[in-house]
Amino acid sequence: MASPKFRRQEPQDVTRRNEQIRAREVRVIDADGGQLGIMARNDAVAIAKDKGLDLVEVAAGAVPPVCKIMDYGKFKYEEQKKKQEAKKRQTVIQVKEIKVRPKTDEHDYQTKLKHIRRFLEDGDRCKVTVFFRGREIVHKDRGMILLQRAQEDTKDIAKVDQEPRAEGRTLHMLLAPLAKKA
Repeated sequence: MASPKFRRQEPQDVTRRNEQIRAREVRVIDADGGQLGIMARNDAVAIAKDKGLDLVEVAAGAVPPVCKIMDYGKFKYEEQKKKQEAKKRQTVIQVKEIKVRPKTDEHDYQTKLKHIRRFLEDGDRCKVTVFFRGREIVHKDRGMILLQRAQEDTKDIAKVDQEPRAEGRTLHMLLAPLAKKA
């Protein structure tokens, strides 16, 4: 049996315009931004049509609703551009993870530290995890020392977002980059 195809529905446009406006009376703003006053909806639509524009409801919650005479296509285009611009400025913060063992040697630790610093400089958070195998779990103090050392080595570019804590056979802490000074 074939599964039904589900299509992603686009969000419906909730901005009412022209005859879609439900109120009998509306406060009308001209295309230039000047107040035309309160008038019947049909009269306002007629004025907008005479100018070759649309009557668009901009404040539905007001009493009476505020409507503006404008080119609706141009309005939607500018609104879409604003959304794209806002999306472009949005930053996605990721959590990167570095795993070490309590027996990690000095050179390997320095390499891992470089990775941690790079992640933090890129603006990402970094989760430092010490995992224990077998009987290593007896030496949790070595893991804590390793996490405190990582914290100390990155204190110039990072702050501790989550203090070191143990979960099962792992110890972990979360480092977040310091706010950049403008």
